[in-house]
Amino acid sequence: MKAGSHTEAMVRRSFTLRARFAAACLLVAGLVLVARAVHLQVFNTGFLTHQADVRHLRIAKLSAHRGVITDRNGEPLAVSTPVDSIWINPRQIVQSAERIPELAAALGTDADELARRMTSNVGKEFLYLRRHMRPSEAAAIISLNIPGIDIEREYRRYYPAGEVAGHLLGFTNIDDMGQEGLELEFDHWLAGEAGKKRVMKDRLGQIVEDVERIKQPSPGRELAASIDLRIQYLAYRELKAAVQRTDAAAGSVVVLDVETGEVLAMVNQPAYNPNDRAQFAAKNYRNRAITDIFEPGSTLKPLIVAAALESGDYVPASVIDTSPGYVQVGAKRIEDSSNLGRISLTTLLARSSNVGATKLAMSLKSESLYATLSGFGLGRLSASGFPGESAGLLSHYSNWRPISQATLAYGYGLSVTPLQLAQAYAVIAAGGLLRPVSLLRIEQPPIARRVIRATTAAAVLAMLEVVVSESGTGRRAAVAGYRVAGKTGTVKKFVPGGYSEDRHTALFAGIAPVSRPRLAIVVVVDDPQSGAYYGGEIAAPVFSRIAAGSLRILAIPPDNFRRSDRLGTKLAANSP
Repeated sequence: MKAGSHTEAMVRRSFTLRARFAAACLLVAGLVLVARAVHLQVFNTGFLTHQADVRHLRIAKLSAHRGVITDRNGEPLAVSTPVDSIWINPRQIVQSAERIPELAAALGTDADELARRMTSNVGKEFLYLRRHMRPSEAAAIISLNIPGIDIEREYRRYYPAGEVAGHLLGFTNIDDMGQEGLELEFDHWLAGEAGKKRVMKDRLGQIVEDVERIKQPSPGRELAASIDLRIQYLAYRELKAAVQRTDAAAGSVVVLDVETGEVLAMVNQPAYNPNDRAQFAAKNYRNRAITDIFEPGSTLKPLIVAAALESGDYVPASVIDTSPGYVQVGAKRIEDSSNLGRISLTTLLARSSNVGATKLAMSLKSESLYATLSGFGLGRLSASGFPGESAGLLSHYSNWRPISQATLAYGYGLSVTPLQLAQAYAVIAAGGLLRPVSLLRIEQPPIARRVIRATTAAAVLAMLEVVVSESGTGRRAAVAGYRVAGKTGTVKKFVPGGYSEDRHTALFAGIAPVSRPRLAIVVVVDDPQSGAYYGGEIAAPVFSRIAAGSLRILAIPPDNFRRSDRLGTKLAANSP
């Protein structure tokens, strides 16, 4: 019994020692864990927080939309609509390669091609899959929960007026940066400034929580263009109809507000739709009214008459002898269609006498003629600031030869843009004052610069009104109920080897109404092929319809009731 009791006591003692040892080990381990936890949570918090942030917190961009472009009356011309772009982390998607066919099907693309894109960009962490999707379509792809896929909110430009205002507005690229037109010229003004936010992402790279806003996005500022969308639509419709009717290669119309220098309408043909990127070719989107130059032909003659009156050697009643119907300048013989004999300056313009204009110009000092033409804005940029604007071509008088000054008289040997020609006629309409051209709505008329005397401008304006009378070349430009003035032009196009006999540019530049000029309008129809090609036949009726509609839109009262009924009947007969 004693031996058994002793053995049991030893077993119990051994068990107690082992139990105490195990308890001590557990206690020590627990103390170590507690100490480690205290160390990590109290003394190493900053390190752990940083490591967690590195793995889960990211900086995300908050897109800002561009400013709205409106017409002068607040009608939207360019707005930004929200779209979503899908991007992916190739490093993550290649680890789930079996889901690439599913992703390709959702995107509507080839699975093999998508797999090649992923594998060839596996070293990158960011790759766009599809830009500017509808938010609902992008959400459907995100709902697939494919590793590495995320969404980015962006904005896409939309142009409600489409091709009607496309040449003036221009367009933006896929990153919403201005590329042409007002979008480019005022990109610094329209562009918004993106914001930033801190977000938490899960292991699939998807945002699970917005942590904080670091920087608020700043949207772009609104821009009010000078155009009146109602007049813009009218000019677009009439120009397009004329180009189609005459089978012309191109055309342009510019409508200027004489009192302010604002462009109320600017249209071109061919046109393009800035909402359709497939139409983005330079030949489509260039603004011909500002970038393309042409020889102005007889539309320059009023400026020659103005220079003659400014010289002091001529008065409105002066007479030019055009007999025998031609004039020889060097080796060139300049002719009229018939011998007009002794004619007044008014008849010179009304009958568009090349001989009279040549003799008038040749009698002037070259430096004074150059100064007057340059003062009208020829050969220099307007103040529009439009990207790619052409200054035209007016060579310095020191480079002129006698034949240069002779051909200059009837609009050859120099080049202008439609906008420059409209600005020159606006000087006549404004009593001799040149105002800067503006493509933006302005609140106060800018300071004007005097180019010619007010008496000179009034005399030339009165002569131009006769051009639109029954005896003038511009009779088809008449507007029922209004006194209008203007000048026709028909220019032979320059081709390799000289001037073509069967390719022309038809022009009309006019002013309305004469009693209190408000509009200066230029119509250019390039290379009509329907048979008729004279400016009085092709461009003058377009001016008539645009002027009539614009005067009604602007609520300008009629100033010529005596001719209203008679002209109304004739203009209806001229309408297509």
